[in-house]
Amino acid sequence: MGLGAVPGRQPAFREGLAVAVQYAKAVDCPRIHLMAGRVPVGADRAAVAGEMETTFIENLRYAADILAQEDMIGLIEPINSRITDPRYFLNTPHQAAAILEKVGRPNLKLQLDIFHCQIMDGNLSRNLETYFPLIGHIQIAQVPGRHEPDSPGEVNFPYLFQLLESLGYTGYVGCEYAPKGDTVDGLGWLRSYWESRGLQHEETGKATE
Repeated sequence: MGLGAVPGRQPAFREGLAVAVQYAKAVDCPRIHLMAGRVPVGADRAAVAGEMETTFIENLRYAADILAQEDMIGLIEPINSRITDPRYFLNTPHQAAAILEKVGRPNLKLQLDIFHCQIMDGNLSRNLETYFPLIGHIQIAQVPGRHEPDSPGEVNFPYLFQLLESLGYTGYVGCEYAPKGDTVDGLGWLRSYWESRGLQHEETGKATE
């Protein structure tokens, strides 16, 4: 789950970053997820929070400088600690925004996963509006099953998609979910959404470009 905020692992973080940059260049991907890592086993989160944040800020500044040389963006993603990973250091968009402000690098952005945000905080519309200037990537999955956005669950994705459009979001939306069945069949939600927006099937290829 990464090493970004793990004290004493700075050399390993830098080695991993160098490899990630090479992979990203090979596949022409301009964004790299800089994972924070976990609170050490047996440690109290509150007791180590300050040291871990300091380590994370140090590593993020280093990463931002390296990525700037390649015209790349670094992303940090809050991952919920209630279900997915109780020990992951970065777990709310509020925490991520505060760290990005302290780092102070324009090529570091927030990777906002709607699944994790809903579990930790809810208030999705206001969070998207508040943190929109920081967002560099969006990921989606229905809550609580983590399946397709049209599967039964808590989140009204058509509303959120329209909100993102109204905010002017032009980036990718990552389908960070586990398909309930066949992957391609599971993308039926996307065809239905396009049709609801007045797009024909022959136009969908153009819409994704």
